[in-house]
Amino acid sequence: MTTYARNKKATFNYEILERFEAGVVLRGYEVKAIRNGKASLVAAYVVLRDGQAYLKGASVTYYQEANTPDSYNPERERKLLLNKKELLEIEKQLNTAGLTIVPISWYSKDSKIKLEIALVRGKKKVDKRETLKKRDTKRAIDRILKTER
Repeated sequence: MTTYARNKKATFNYEILERFEAGVVLRGYEVKAIRNGKASLVAAYVVLRDGQAYLKGASVTYYQEANTPDSYNPERERKLLLNKKELLEIEKQLNTAGLTIVPISWYSKDSKIKLEIALVRGKKKVDKRETLKKRDTKRAIDRILKTER
């Protein structure tokens, strides 16, 4: 399983409650671009509309600019492929106040491109500070242990 792009801010800004694996409707040159590392999930989010999930704001730049159609939009809306049971579960949980869906990473599974999405709740500033403290103390401990070896 190869990871092509990650949304690093998602784990910092949100508390992840539940993860889902989704297929994505992509064009051939988009698949090549993602495999080449030309994808970004920084400002991306997932929207539920008419019983379907769509990825918005994810950027997949040109693989080869000369071979890409003129009408290509790198940030176009992409349909996510989830089964009905997962969609109903997500929709039911989204009705709870303060929850949203964000993409976590693009990765390959059995030669197919998959998108990991997560049902999340936004962290407060205090929680973010706690995360930073934990990370700093872990680094300090690792640094001390490394020098002792």
